[in-house]
Amino acid sequence: MQIILHAGAHSTDEGRLLKTLFRNRAAFQERGIALPRPRHYRQLLSATVKALSKRPVGPDSRMAFLDAIMDQDSNEVDRLVLHSENFFCVPKIAFSKGRIYPMAGTRLGYLSNLFAEDELELFIGLRNPATHLPAMFAATPHTQFTEFLDGADPRDIYWSDLITSIRQEAPNVRVTVWCNEDTPLIWGELVREIAGLAANEPIEGAYDLLAEIMSAEGMARFESYLKSHPDMSEMQKRRVISVFLDKFALDDMVEEEVDLQGWTEPLIDQMTEQYDEDIFKISRIPGVELLSP
Repeated sequence: MQIILHAGAHSTDEGRLLKTLFRNRAAFQERGIALPRPRHYRQLLSATVKALSKRPVGPDSRMAFLDAIMDQDSNEVDRLVLHSENFFCVPKIAFSKGRIYPMAGTRLGYLSNLFAEDELELFIGLRNPATHLPAMFAATPHTQFTEFLDGADPRDIYWSDLITSIRQEAPNVRVTVWCNEDTPLIWGELVREIAGLAANEPIEGAYDLLAEIMSAEGMARFESYLKSHPDMSEMQKRRVISVFLDKFALDDMVEEEVDLQGWTEPLIDQMTEQYDEDIFKISRIPGVELLSP
């Protein structure tokens, strides 16, 4: 069985991806793709990983977990999709000694032991730390930003450190990443990748995110253009989306303002440049796939 874990990151798609996946739940189930409701497994998933940190996997642990979370026969399932943005930890303890999600690799390692006979894959969206760190901070009870970062310099926090540690501590887990800033352009591809579908296979909600950030007029024109050009490739569609966004994007939905004391434009520019370089570094890590426009 293929086990897909979408683990955030925090303050990226804000639950929109899960919503789009559930629009296709019935169709997925007919194809052997199980999408259990998160309330059926999130606490159990966390409790299971915690238990595996203290004792080895038992002979019946895998089947007990699957039977507990699925409402169908696991023998009829080829691909199981799980979502938990708190799998690594909750936002208020996301940082330690200059690293984000320092226990991520360890926790994935325990999960891969549970699913040793399966193919486990992690999907995680990344975001420019210049906007991501303030957004995460706002979602925590912390009142001091330095406390939230555990004293780290925000310029020293790299996604590549997280991905590298995951690959080292859970080498059997394939990793798929994407930039949150690119999601309007790759939304349909992202949903298909998580579901294990081929490119251009029809799905519901391929443009859900686009509809949120584009004016009604722009969306109507975009849909009309798609109908008049039914044979476009995914690459061509992305170019078209870029053109329509340039003209019809809702400014308050696509512009990210950073309102954090002491954060200057030069600092934000420096962090953004480092982020671009870091993404390139991640794309070269073995066992990692980067989804990009």
